[in-house]
Amino acid sequence: MNKRFIITAFGKDRLGFIADVSRVIYENGCSLEDSTMTRLADEFTMIFLVEGQEEDARETLLNRLTQECRRLEMEKGISAFVRPITGKNASPKREVSIYTLHVEGLDQAGIVYRISQYLAGHQVNITSFESRSTPSPQTGAAMYAIHLRIEIPKNANPEKLEEGLNQVCNELNVDISISKE
Repeated sequence: MNKRFIITAFGKDRLGFIADVSRVIYENGCSLEDSTMTRLADEFTMIFLVEGQEEDARETLLNRLTQECRRLEMEKGISAFVRPITGKNASPKREVSIYTLHVEGLDQAGIVYRISQYLAGHQVNITSFESRSTPSPQTGAAMYAIHLRIEIPKNANPEKLEEGLNQVCNELNVDISISKE
């Protein structure tokens, strides 16, 4: 039986944070398949995709991992959660083209919502999302940058999609660039 889990963890950034969480994965006989980690403000955040390798039943392993997540919070101040997932590929694969999308402009409410809503409305899947707010070197005004990796359906017209994105970005007064990977 498939024993795959998503483990999320976050807490005050400090030395040994990754070691504390990865120890739970290792000591419970799981292998790390994929991960993403970053620091947000003074917090460190991580998401792991792990697979159980031991002979334990799925529920037994889930219970152990859940208990270890509670221990991390009590002993290390790390909030951690585990969620079982099913199947190697839970959603059917679509025929897609991979693109990179970059948006940048003055920080304002609604940038992420308007762009993600437009993409979802056109059947475009966001597979990776990063954003940063930084002061402009010239004026000190808050600038917002988004970097996305997206999957555009093969039957979609990328030029028409880009035209629509340009319209949204013009309304927001932000710059956009899109390129095929």
